[in-house]
Amino acid sequence: MNALRRLEGVDWVRWGVLTLPSLFAIPSAPAWTWPLIALVAACSVPVLLLRTVRPPWLLPTVLVLVIAVTGALWVLRPGGFTSVSMFGATFFTLRSFGRLASAFAVAAATGTIVAWSITQHLGWLNALAILCVLIVMVLLAANRRSRVERLEQTELALARAQTAAEEHGRAAALAERARIARELHDVLAHSLAGLALNLQGARLMLVRDGASDDALAQVERAQKLASEGLSEARNAVAALREDVVPVERTVSDLLTAYRLDSGARADLVVEGEQRELDASVGATLVRAVQEALVNTRKHAAGAEVDVRLVFGADEVALTIADRQGRRPPDAPAPGYGLRGMSERVALLDGALESGPGEDGWRIQLTVPV
Repeated sequence: MNALRRLEGVDWVRWGVLTLPSLFAIPSAPAWTWPLIALVAACSVPVLLLRTVRPPWLLPTVLVLVIAVTGALWVLRPGGFTSVSMFGATFFTLRSFGRLASAFAVAAATGTIVAWSITQHLGWLNALAILCVLIVMVLLAANRRSRVERLEQTELALARAQTAAEEHGRAAALAERARIARELHDVLAHSLAGLALNLQGARLMLVRDGASDDALAQVERAQKLASEGLSEARNAVAALREDVVPVERTVSDLLTAYRLDSGARADLVVEGEQRELDASVGATLVRAVQEALVNTRKHAAGAEVDVRLVFGADEVALTIADRQGRRPPDAPAPGYGLRGMSERVALLDGALESGPGEDGWRIQLTVPV
């Protein structure tokens, strides 16, 4: 269900432009026009109340209907100000929606202007002047859409540049870690291994020659310290080469790649106290996001994606939802990807739910930690 949002001044202005001219015409309008006025008021409600109207074709449809109805009122009652609503709805449609909705809006407004010019017996110059107002609106809307597209392209280019810079920095850090790991392995670890072998040989020689217990104890202690140092050096090398990345960072990188590939919005919300997770838990969460994004690319290309990661006291919850703008059909049978995801979650004693939601596919899993 779409959430209501806090109304801003621009919302009230837009609603007033679409509705108030028709409402002000009620006292002088005949009764047979009241249903048309009521239709205009009803169609303007989605513009005022809802943040995202679903399905996506509903809002442009009602705006085109507002253009047609207010245009009819303008032609039938030329003394009113319903033309303000018609031109306002036309501009809003041209500015906010695609070519198909804009074409219908321009056609409806042009037909209204032609009909009004004929009924008012205007000369062709006066009719052309009114049409010029519509042409100016088309140009202004086209300019705004072009500016928005340029801004989006700029933001996309900046995001790609930032991602490239992050990857470059990450690659440099990994290269430095690998260099340090090689130095530790080739110098320190080898030296400690050789030291441990020499001390073992020294202990055997002392035993053969009947050395005192104190001398044997000192050599054995030195051998133990060398062995422990060798173990610590190997652990340090393994840690440097492993480069553990937090789950939220990995998921964020996956969503960034999806945004760059599809151009659609993909957001991550993290709640709770973030902490390092067990390797199996982290791998399960990351694989779930990967599989969900693969399915979105396959079945709902270009859909927006919302991911919510919640760190609880005893569990971690992950929700992945794509916004297709419609309820998808039920899957006849779970695919291999979802089946494998379910098996991984079951091995961790977690729970997995997946299926169609109101406006897209939704996957939710919970894993104990």
